Parts: sequence; structure tokens; C-alpha cells
Amino acid sequence: MPTSAGERPMRADARRNYERLLAEAKGAFLEHGVDVPLEDVARRAGVGIGTLYRHFPTRLALQEAVYRDQVDSLVAKAYELDEALPPGEALAAWMRSFVESAAARRGLMQTLKAVIDKHSEVFARCHDEIREAVGLVLARAQEAGTVRPDVTVSDVLRLNHALSVATEHAPQDTGRLLSFLLDGLRSQS
Repeated sequence: MPTSAGERPMRADARRNYERLLAEAKGAFLEHGVDVPLEDVARRAGVGIGTLYRHFPTRLALQEAVYRDQVDSLVAKAYELDEALPPGEALAAWMRSFVESAAARRGLMQTLKAVIDKHSEVFARCHDEIREAVGLVLARAQEAGTVRPDVTVSDVLRLNHALSVATEHAPQDTGRLLSFLLDGLRSQS
């Protein structure tokens, strides 16, 4: 859980409660939508409703935390792959990871985006962080000559989103369609 400057770090039990609430909220949102009763989220996490409200004073705060957590995972994956794989492979692996993540949480991000103000600090921060992470992986692939120089971060994000939507009802086609997409991104030299 993020802390503001000057805040004390969370106690271990409070951190566990926060993480359980976040995980259970994600599961509940996936199963029942973002309007699931918060009492259900607290019950699933094994805590009282007061504990939920201590961590997330509003439904929107919980929704934003789940959204931020999902984006943080994608951002961390980009940096992890950038360090572990050659540039072109890192971009391909991140794109695959994005599509697999989208399939696992089908519709959750779009639903959360619909309730989170597009001008909010959370949305702006998440937008900037994912663009920065993808930009790094893309730039390294372009510098290595494995990806066309005219591909932009927006292109990569839009193509991934399109692939996620296109395979929503045909997940078995994901690998094949992703390979076509990656072939189109490759440098022609």
C-alpha cells in the first residue's frame, strides 16, 4: 500500500489485511462487477467492514486501488522482462503477458476505467507509468533494430488492447494472432 511522506509504515497485520482486501475485491469485481456489496468483499477477506473502510474509505478508493494494482503489475512486468531478455524478446514477452493478463481479468480494467475519473490523479499516474514502462521496452527493441522505428507506445498499447478484445471469445487464437502482430512490428532490415 502506498504511503505518503511522513506516514509510518503499515504494521504487518494491517498490510496483510490490505493485501487480502485488494485480492478479494479483484475477485469479487471479476465475478459480480464493481458494484458488489463491500460487506461481501470484507467477508471474503476475513475482516470486518470497519477494517475495509479503514483502508478504503469509499467504494471508489477500493476500485482505484484494484486498478492501480493491476497497472502496477503490468509496469513491473515490463521492467522485469527488460532486464531478463534481449530487447525484441522483452517487448514480445510483455505484449504476451499483457494479453494473458487481460484474458485472466476479462473486462475488469474496462469496468474500472468506466468508474474512475479520467482526470483523477490515480488514472493519470497509471497512464504515465504504463506508457513509461512500455516506452523503455519499445525503445530498447527499436535501438536493437528488432522493431520498426515508426512504432509508438500508443501503437503498442492500442494493438494489445485490440488483440485482447479480438480474442475475448476465442482465447485459443491469442498466440497465433499475437505472432501476426509481432511480425508486423518487426524491422524490415
